[in-house]
Amino acid sequence: MARSRDLRPGYSRRAQYGIFRGYVIAVIGFVAGLVALGLSLFNPGAFGFLRGVGSEIAAPVGEASAVTRTSTANLVAAIGAWFDTGRQNLAMTREVAAARANAVSARALAEENRRLKALLHIVEPAEPPVAAARLIGSTAASARRYGVIDAGSARGVHAGQAVRGAAGLIGRVVESSPDTARVLLISDADNVVPVRRASDGLPGFVQGTANGRIAIRLLSMGTNPLHPGDVFVTSGSGGIYPPGVPVAVVSQTRRDGAEGRLAADPAATDYVVVLPVYKAAAVAAMADSVKAAGPPLKDEN
Repeated sequence: MARSRDLRPGYSRRAQYGIFRGYVIAVIGFVAGLVALGLSLFNPGAFGFLRGVGSEIAAPVGEASAVTRTSTANLVAAIGAWFDTGRQNLAMTREVAAARANAVSARALAEENRRLKALLHIVEPAEPPVAAARLIGSTAASARRYGVIDAGSARGVHAGQAVRGAAGLIGRVVESSPDTARVLLISDADNVVPVRRASDGLPGFVQGTANGRIAIRLLSMGTNPLHPGDVFVTSGSGGIYPPGVPVAVVSQTRRDGAEGRLAADPAATDYVVVLPVYKAAAVAAMADSVKAAGPPLKDEN
């Protein structure tokens, strides 16, 4: 007997069961997705353990990618420098001459600051870094900006600690697993960093705009005194970030502030250091100074 040409699913009970199972799996997946979405919105730390496990598994791949990225960048820079050697030599000669003059002034200011601090008995605690690590991954394009470093709780890295590169601030640790840690970059919209202008101490704050750039806002209202090229560093206000770390450079002024670029681009940063929480260090130093000073003098009147 010839096979029927009716190939509709209703012709075969096995096909009907297959379609039914497909619908069931799709509905279960949809419900599970809704539950996961709800948990991530109302309890962002619920999947911290899973993210940590994923970071641990992906760490070797991230390290290999970081090595490849650095090697490629060095190769491109070497080729470009070879074609532009003459102009670069002239520019570097001028920069060296200017740097020598600035170094003399800087040494004089440093000596004056040292003498003034000695007269005022000011002691600045020098806290060593918690750990040095490699930045093995960072968000390239997303509404949220995170990075991953190859140092975790096994090396003393915990949430709340600041992370900086050679050129400036990178962000702060928000989650840590034994061998990796997740860093909230300063370009993220949820990261607000108190800053001051390096030239005159003008206070403000920096906030990410989720597009790789940052917005610089001033605490004082009135005429905008910012100019392209102004450098902003951390002020130390609010704890977490130690003062004096470069954060941003003004690239374009706005009516209520400016738009800036990062002093340290995570995509071009290879190694970073994890710093202790500045507030804890300051409180400990203050307590030590009070103990060293002894009990307060009694009023004899």
